[in-house]
Amino acid sequence: MSNDKILVERRGHTALLTIANPPANTWDIQSLASLESLIEQLNQDKDIYALVITGQGEKFFSAGADLNQFAEGDKRIAREISDLFGRAFEALSNFRGVSIAAINGYAMGGGLECALACDIRIAEEHAQMALPEAKVGLLPCAGGTQNLPWLVGEGWAKRMILCGERIGAQKAEQIGLVEEVVPRGESLAFALRLAEKVGEQSPSSVSRCKRLVMSARVSPQADGWDKERKLFLELFETEDQKEGVTAFLEKRSPRWLNA
Repeated sequence: MSNDKILVERRGHTALLTIANPPANTWDIQSLASLESLIEQLNQDKDIYALVITGQGEKFFSAGADLNQFAEGDKRIAREISDLFGRAFEALSNFRGVSIAAINGYAMGGGLECALACDIRIAEEHAQMALPEAKVGLLPCAGGTQNLPWLVGEGWAKRMILCGERIGAQKAEQIGLVEEVVPRGESLAFALRLAEKVGEQSPSSVSRCKRLVMSARVSPQADGWDKERKLFLELFETEDQKEGVTAFLEKRSPRWLNA
């Protein structure tokens, strides 16, 4: 599944995606289309329970969009790229399993939006994060204005988007933008260990839990309670529910089928 700009490696039940577009791991038409396609393939692979995405090298997670694409002000190109950004990161948000961003350096613009589309974010202590699109006459078009307020609240979202404020890893952890800050060079190992914990859970349960958590953003709480009960009962149609209970009673580790 790998290509020149997104490298894919399987680590047990985890898919490791590495953004590899030097020097700053920017996003372009090819890499965005590839990401969308890769997520579709991973969703069909029942042996994959989690994915970790990181940037190649030690300096950049991703610096966002390649601005050379917008140099001529061509609205047709802008529409194509914005659509690709939206589809790619929406696919990442809707990944069936758990997605973890290992932020190993600068995460700027579309780079930060990629991390925002993940379920969990781990940042190295030197990482810097911003949505600086308005500084160059643009705006975040890949979920930044929608995902950031949900995580950090309206005030900090406005500071970062409207004032162009860049924040470091420690501040990002304080405001809830990232879940953990780790020393330089350790984000990937930490994220992979977290992904291994996902593998201990029933993938059938995890996918439904994720859907419920995500739906809480837009659905009334009463609807969520009703949906919880429906999906709980739905699990009794899966092999994983039977295996999970049986393994517990037999005092052994479960063998998940993702079915």
